[in-house]
Amino acid sequence: MTLHWQDTQAEIHKVVVGPMDNNVYVLRCRQTGDAVLIDAANEHDLLLEMCSSLGVRTVLETHGHWDHIQAIPAVRDAGYDVGVTAEDAAMLDSYDYLLEDESVIEVGRLRLHCVHTPGHTPGSMSFRLEGSPIFFSGDTLFPGGPGATGFEGGDFDTIIKSIDRRIFSPLPADTMVLPGHGDQTTIGTEAPHLQEWIDRGW
Repeated sequence: MTLHWQDTQAEIHKVVVGPMDNNVYVLRCRQTGDAVLIDAANEHDLLLEMCSSLGVRTVLETHGHWDHIQAIPAVRDAGYDVGVTAEDAAMLDSYDYLLEDESVIEVGRLRLHCVHTPGHTPGSMSFRLEGSPIFFSGDTLFPGGPGATGFEGGDFDTIIKSIDRRIFSPLPADTMVLPGHGDQTTIGTEAPHLQEWIDRGW
């Protein structure tokens, strides 16, 4: 677990877990100490330790694919609520509440905006941190292109629309994109390549 990023209002801790090298993030309010965990992917003992030490109040799932949900039973057993979109809820054995497009999750004094970005899965959800240049993209956007769309429920045209309209159009170029696997990137780095991705078809 490392302190990955911070500014005056927020800090982000990151750990990489499981056979698919999933990124798990804890977003924490520096004023109140309240935090959320994004994607209870795997290695539940480690994640529960993070939840306990960093003041996690709830768990948010970017989508329902197996590699992002392995630790959910353990975190729910430990008393943490888990949120997921209605479209992806059936992929989980259990959850506590539904995430809705454009709803705002209050994390202490932080405001985390839910941005529905379907295409990788029907219910893929990204999260934008108000007042900081931070965007958690799940498996929707990576350095070099969109997430895979070959799985059941995936659709390439849909993910391209999500990236274009819900991510590239509204977000400033200096926004840092924190994906579900691999390295971070920025909107300014990726946006000029959208047409290339469309042309290559993946």
